[in-house]
Amino acid sequence: MKTTITSFVLCFLLCVSFTANAQLETPRGSQKAAVMQRVGTTDITITYSRPSVNDREIWGKLVPYGMNNLGFGTSKAAPWRAGANENTTITFTHDAKIEGESIEAGTYGLHINVKDADNATIILSKDKDAWGSYFYDEAKDALRADVKLTDNEHTELLTFDFHDVKANSAIASLKWGKRAIPFKVEVDVTEVVLEDIRAQFKGQKGFTRQNWEQAANFSMNNGGDLDEALGWINSALEGQFFSQKTVNGLAIKSQILQKKGDMKGYGKTMDEAAAMANPNQINRMGYAMITAKDFDRAVKYFSMNVKSDPKNANWYDSLGEAYKAKGDKKTAIKHFKKSLTLNPAANVKANSEKNLKELGAL
Repeated sequence: MKTTITSFVLCFLLCVSFTANAQLETPRGSQKAAVMQRVGTTDITITYSRPSVNDREIWGKLVPYGMNNLGFGTSKAAPWRAGANENTTITFTHDAKIEGESIEAGTYGLHINVKDADNATIILSKDKDAWGSYFYDEAKDALRADVKLTDNEHTELLTFDFHDVKANSAIASLKWGKRAIPFKVEVDVTEVVLEDIRAQFKGQKGFTRQNWEQAANFSMNNGGDLDEALGWINSALEGQFFSQKTVNGLAIKSQILQKKGDMKGYGKTMDEAAAMANPNQINRMGYAMITAKDFDRAVKYFSMNVKSDPKNANWYDSLGEAYKAKGDKKTAIKHFKKSLTLNPAANVKANSEKNLKELGAL
């Protein structure tokens, strides 16, 4: 008898287990969806379910205003779940801000307190696994941000999307019926990238010279710490087993020194780069000197190309531009005219002729 009961119980448990784990997956009434937007290197993902309007009155009716007792669960004052079925969630791969309020990297339950026809509060909850808002607990709030509802073309299926995407921000919007609830997501892209770089340099990516050049260049051009950027480029250039002096590395270093106000170091490093550069690199460096208003150095670099390849019309055209920028009209005209005698390419010819006209010599 004992054996029979044990067998029966075991059989029952197996059946329950089989039933629990063998349920068929069938379509939901409110289909599941996800939308992701990258800002810099940060991914922002919203996962939600999409109920239909289906001729129903949404705002103030199906989605009641304010915090409400939903008649189930533990919450006596719950916001709207911003979708259907499980929690709507939002995930940030790095720290971010919503409407100026800071939020740490992670996944959060996304709820909305629709206060009235025009005002709402975005609520991010640390409880991301609950079913809807039935178990909402204000004590688990990670962020609250007040926003405004806006008018919108009719959207039958509840939809989240991202728009007005910029280098450091994007607008996320919930759209349903004829209303939308937009909220701004911001990321400190420079700090996020630099923190990632610092972490990655502790591993294999710190063994490659090009990565140190790339890091220094990014920091320099995006408001990073110039001393840190200079340290990175110096590591790329010398002192490490992967270090190597390259034209690109020296050019990056020279620009960092220029931004730091070290004009002597800037010029010296550019000269070192020019001595290693090919003609096209030298030409670009010459124009960089014009932009920096270092006209003597621009003339010097362009003259290097003329000396090494005296039958190249483009080098004379570039040298003419340097003398023109320097204010030496006579010498500029001389080199533009020389360019035209060397059967220049159409774009070079057009540039020389344009400059000669501007100088009153054509």
